[in-house]
Amino acid sequence: MKHLLTAFLLITISISFAQPMNWNEEKIIVTRASEVSTILHAEELFNDHWDILPQAQFWKQIMTLSPDSLLINVASSRVIIEKIALKDWNKKTEEEKSIYRAEARRRLELPDQERIYVTSGKNDFYKFKEVYPQLSKGVAAFERYGVDPWYAQAILLIESPGQLKKSISGAYGAFQLMPDVARAQGLTVNSQLDERKDFDRCAYGSARLINTVCIPEAKKILNRHQLSYNENDLWFRLFVLHVYHAGAGNVSAVMNKIQPKEGSQEIIKAMWQNTAGGFGNNSQNYSQLALAAQLVLNEIVYQQCDDIKYHSR
Repeated sequence: MKHLLTAFLLITISISFAQPMNWNEEKIIVTRASEVSTILHAEELFNDHWDILPQAQFWKQIMTLSPDSLLINVASSRVIIEKIALKDWNKKTEEEKSIYRAEARRRLELPDQERIYVTSGKNDFYKFKEVYPQLSKGVAAFERYGVDPWYAQAILLIESPGQLKKSISGAYGAFQLMPDVARAQGLTVNSQLDERKDFDRCAYGSARLINTVCIPEAKKILNRHQLSYNENDLWFRLFVLHVYHAGAGNVSAVMNKIQPKEGSQEIIKAMWQNTAGGFGNNSQNYSQLALAAQLVLNEIVYQQCDDIKYHSR
């Protein structure tokens, strides 16, 4: 009886999701090495020129760069100063590194307080080849629950892509859910069973979190600032991702600091330049990573795949 009741509750929860919408216009059917996948295209990145932003280009390079190479970059803008081998950078003394940074600031006419970052390549973490087969599954799962499948694709590409690892904070599964968050969304997480390990159950928890918490909280924040929005706009989706990652309270704090006047790409760009509460550097990077990963996926699709069809054309 207990198991039947649990099953009934889960079914009730699942049908309480938003009414399914038609995302077919964003779907492409891709054949790659005889494997057929249905994923979402990245046209909006190019239509609104997200692709040329230095932050997106920076992280795109980092995601495909090996750890033995570094990109020296301007912290606030992610403008790349130089690519250098890790061993060559490590040969420099601390004084030489300080001189290098000072000369870079002078050459680029940057203020003395501008930070110069040295960021190593991370293609050992962003395993796009391994995560690619999961994208179609994630898109289908989210759509089955009536939740925008764009979020499934975005999260799978940047949250422990292609790997089943537990983060330092305790997040786990393909969608990297924290234990308490997973339980709140109906998953079992205890010493005997952790449903986050199961892709479909983790997708269910993530979809429900997006639908019942992240999107409603994002709307509340934007409404408080009297901003208009369209749920299919890329900037709105990125804003929801920030709620997914940093929590509504921290996103609200940085929005109070920004005091935006209109809903647009400018909100996301302003979030990259501001911190408040628990919204720090990692939070700023989250939507930048989402953009960069979509650009990498776009290249995989159009450079490595055998056939591409638009779902609704």
